[in-house]
Amino acid sequence: MESGDRLFRFPKPQWLNSANTRTAGVYSAGALFSIALFILIDAATFSKSNLNGSDFHVNFVDWIPGIFSVLGMLVINSIDKSRLSADNFSYSGDGVAWKARVVLFMGFAAMAGGLAGGVTVMVLKYVVPGANWPAMWFGVANVVANAMIMLSSVVLWVSQNMEDDYTYNLAL
Repeated sequence: MESGDRLFRFPKPQWLNSANTRTAGVYSAGALFSIALFILIDAATFSKSNLNGSDFHVNFVDWIPGIFSVLGMLVINSIDKSRLSADNFSYSGDGVAWKARVVLFMGFAAMAGGLAGGVTVMVLKYVVPGANWPAMWFGVANVVANAMIMLSSVVLWVSQNMEDDYTYNLAL
């Protein structure tokens, strides 16, 4: 590889291309997603508890940002990295890379909309009315969960699309 072909001056470490690193990335993405889901469910169950002590409760409006983040995660991780630069090949017609980039952008837009929606719900539903801390957790949990879903999606996409010279993909 010539020096003009590289983006960075230093070469990528070899451990980034191992199968164990890929497996660790997939498991850590799953752990981030499950912790995010636990945080959302924790906030929803605590809001309905008698120990809540406030008039604030989690309802369907609080779940909408999480739904958008999960849909964005599904869209992003359904795109294969090789399709993003596939205009040199003809897989299924013209403009495969363009279509893949548009779908990838829509996935990231859905996740960004989920995170922005979580912040909006927290500000409008909990901060503006002046909720105290036990009730403020419902809005904070929404933002933290959406951020963790976004981070989980990025970790999963990067770890699934690592290039390994010793990995073979068999398709029938």
